[in-house]
Amino acid sequence: MRVCRHCDQPITAREDAVLVAHEPGNSGPGWNVWAHQAHADRMEPYAVAVRAKVRTLLARTFPQSG
Repeated sequence: MRVCRHCDQPITAREDAVLVAHEPGNSGPGWNVWAHQAHADRMEPYAVAVRAKVRTLLARTFPQSG
């Protein structure tokens, strides 16, 4: 059963489901995050992924010389 992360309603039509993120689990493989096609563009960026990307870009831009 897929549930829209934006509206918390079930996604009944398989073609209406859009994979918007993947949340890792603490002791397992994690789970996919779904949204209706109409709601996919309303989703906020995944904060953990954004922080990781920013750290990577900063490390590449400003390398530490030791």
